[in-house]
Amino acid sequence: MPRSRLYDYVEMADPDDTAGQPPQVSGEPQSPDTLLGPAVPPTAAVSSPGAADGIADARREFAALLGEFRRTPVLVPLDPDSEDPLVGDHGGVRWIYAFSDESALARFAIARGEGSREWAYQRVLGARLLDAGVPAVGVPCGVALDVGSEGDDGVLFPPVVGIVPDAAAMDTEPADGKPADGETADGEERR
Repeated sequence: MPRSRLYDYVEMADPDDTAGQPPQVSGEPQSPDTLLGPAVPPTAAVSSPGAADGIADARREFAALLGEFRRTPVLVPLDPDSEDPLVGDHGGVRWIYAFSDESALARFAIARGEGSREWAYQRVLGARLLDAGVPAVGVPCGVALDVGSEGDDGVLFPPVVGIVPDAAAMDTEPADGKPADGETADGEERR
């Protein structure tokens, strides 16, 4: 089954996996919350005995986060010119901006240098945003929650099966069974 590169947003490497990290220099044990080297994409990491458990744990955590997002009303800022939801394009995907509260929206406005203007927004249930808003855009689209927040507060909900409706997901095969434009039969991108 072809695998979308967007799954890399969902999967996380096992924290016990030391692939891609430099060897320890001191005799002290490594702190599990200390990042010693560059992040290794999950698809490039060498499997360790705990890797499958770590990935399963990360998927459960993300599923719980997704469920909470679907049940929670979020703030969706409106474009001042068109009154449509404010969006941004990155990596071939359009992202609808959503915020958990007014302070997160304010941090975003300040980061854009637009903190002095009034921001109109709609309160929308997360499920409605994913199930109706994303497909209505008409191009590959996901939701970016709390963009501009410090730390790990921001979350991306990419357009993949299990997050958005199958018809709006980028990792499904077309109804005719033929590869999408720009892909080979095994799901790889044509060059």
